[in-house]
Amino acid sequence: MDRALFLAMSGAKQDMYGMQLHANNLANVSTTGFRADLEQARMMQAYGEGLPTRVFTMTERPGNDFSQGSVKSTGRELDVAIEGEGWLAVQDSTGKEAYTRAGHLKIDEAGMLQNSNGQLILGEGDTPIQIPLPINKIEIKKNGMIHVLPQGAPPEAMIQIDRIKLVKPDNKSLFKDVDGLFKFSAPNPIGLEPDATVTLLSGFLEGSNVNAVGEMTSMIDLQRHFEMQVKLMKTAEEMDKASASLMRIG
Repeated sequence: MDRALFLAMSGAKQDMYGMQLHANNLANVSTTGFRADLEQARMMQAYGEGLPTRVFTMTERPGNDFSQGSVKSTGRELDVAIEGEGWLAVQDSTGKEAYTRAGHLKIDEAGMLQNSNGQLILGEGDTPIQIPLPINKIEIKKNGMIHVLPQGAPPEAMIQIDRIKLVKPDNKSLFKDVDGLFKFSAPNPIGLEPDATVTLLSGFLEGSNVNAVGEMTSMIDLQRHFEMQVKLMKTAEEMDKASASLMRIG
């Protein structure tokens, strides 16, 4: 009985992890630049005292779906979307370089260019981009170059400030951290060199690449599998009670 109970218990536990992952994807179906998490289960050997006679399943996140999300026009001068492959370089909370596809940018009171999560956008010199305030206009070119019109200056007096650092790493070398930013699986303190082949669409935003119907279907499948595991645990309990009853009769 203990083998059946162990298998059912471990299976139900991993089903719950899988549902949490797909629920997180669904919760971010409208998040700008979000990359869906993938989910899979694999067999694991249980080790401990005695012989390794127990096997259980383990749900894991093997990676992410890097396909491009839908691009929509906003007309906002600080909104940018990456065309094709590539990433925006930002500074995470520890001061290290990280990467995102979320191009909903803003300027804080100190003139620092950041994304909607408050992470600083890096320029070509691997330093945060600062906009000289006050300004009347800002333009972000296709190559990431930033031009601004100082307040009170004539329309033809646009000046170049910096260039957004755009990179194109091998997606297989990236993982999504708990802050939602993508980072290198192996330590890489230097960061990447800018890639001139990465281009931007100004006035556009890339949406999430989550397939809501597919995520909901996966959650329903996992829910049914979870219920089956619970029924198996109840069956194992009933069989154990019947066996104990027979022992008392004997």
